[in-house]
Amino acid sequence: MDDQGNPAFERIVAQFTAAHADVVAGKMMSAPGLKCNDKVFAFHTKDGMGFRLGPTFDPKAYGLREAAPLNPFKTKGPLKGWYVVNANEIDQWEGLAEQALAFTRTL
Repeated sequence: MDDQGNPAFERIVAQFTAAHADVVAGKMMSAPGLKCNDKVFAFHTKDGMGFRLGPTFDPKAYGLREAAPLNPFKTKGPLKGWYVVNANEIDQWEGLAEQALAFTRTL
């Protein structure tokens, strides 16, 4: 599967851009994503979806088994507050996108 064409991701993009006037489709490091007030809060990866959930977010408390901190750089640590959730937990993506949007609106 490539970065384009995931039906669940496309549905989330359509839902969020229709329901929220401040949400538009955008890019995160060339990956398709969602932006609010010019800040990316979610994006699609080859194997899952990334979310800006904040530094206090606890994946285990949310029941996620396959969430990992986003670490796109070889020589730096992970981006604080960003998590990538594997497609095995696709049923969580919409709720996580809502949380990511709410958190991003506070920035």
